[in-house]
Amino acid sequence: MDQFKHIPGTLLQKAKLIKLLVSDLDGVLTDGGIILDDNGMEYKKFQVKDGQIIAYLKLSGIQTGILSGRNVKVSQIRCEQMKVDFHYHGVRDKWATLKEIIEKKAISTSEVAYIGDDLIDLELLGKVGLSAAPADAMGYIRDKVDYVTLTKGGKGAFRELADIILFAQGGLKISI
Repeated sequence: MDQFKHIPGTLLQKAKLIKLLVSDLDGVLTDGGIILDDNGMEYKKFQVKDGQIIAYLKLSGIQTGILSGRNVKVSQIRCEQMKVDFHYHGVRDKWATLKEIIEKKAISTSEVAYIGDDLIDLELLGKVGLSAAPADAMGYIRDKVDYVTLTKGGKGAFRELADIILFAQGGLKISI
């Protein structure tokens, strides 16, 4: 498929191993913006394409999760709607949290992909099998990951990474 011709073979090899795809929330599943009303109610905009691919990941045996540094009700609601396998909010040490999860699931770090965009994600990005960042992530984050998406956070960056993983594993079935 032409849309994957820019993906290096080494990245596809890493993607073939993935059993768990984990994402940051703000800046990946959203554009990082926050809208507050006069009562302090918080609003966020999510890309439906990011949520749509989760069902296909599950059909291919790939689990999904969200680790968010912020604890906001609207984010929790969206995670429930997307039916991710797990979601944790208000997480300060994302690596420690993910380490516990992968130990319980009895998988290795090489079988985990993570996409994040800021300092809170940096340690974790350096320890997983496949690391990614949205196109608009901080430069020092983009410099440290295996793959920088062509799309920005909140515009389908998670979907782009998921599609690459599914493509590498032969699970992206496209027919007309």
